Amino acid sequence: MSTEKRIAVVPGSYDPVTNGHLDIIKRAAGLFDEVVVAVVNQSVRKSKAMFSIDERLGFITGALAAEGITNVRAEPFYELVVSYARRIGATAIVKGLRQASDFEYEMQMGHLNRQQAEEIESIFVMASPQFAFLSSSWVKELARFDGRIDGLVPAPVQAALTARVAELRDDG
Repeated sequence: MSTEKRIAVVPGSYDPVTNGHLDIIKRAAGLFDEVVVAVVNQSVRKSKAMFSIDERLGFITGALAAEGITNVRAEPFYELVVSYARRIGATAIVKGLRQASDFEYEMQMGHLNRQQAEEIESIFVMASPQFAFLSSSWVKELARFDGRIDGLVPAPVQAALTARVAELRDDG
């Protein structure tokens, strides 16, 4: 039996982290010795993030600490996720799937990643039913239009999101 640590990467923008993200992260933590929540840097995103990389890392770190999860850490990454995974010695990239369209996209990404680094597996984890509809984009949209977001994100994220939306309204 191998004594090497089994390390997985759970990549995403986490803008902001949702309870659905945390569910996938917690479940990955039960499958691997170490999990790295890899938060994509602003400069490689398609759109401007609502929260800075430091804020997003803080939200994740705080939520993990509140849950008492000790084998997970969050850090930024600035390269292809498969290159990042290889660099830190990960053997798997874990992605959550909410619906069939997520699978189609993630399967393509998994094949591309495999072409780049065949030693790194793509692991797909089905979203828990209560989170199958949840996305950061929907949470931000609800917050912008005064919809309820309690139960969708950790309480500190809810407070920060509410404050950020108010700031944007005041500035705009």
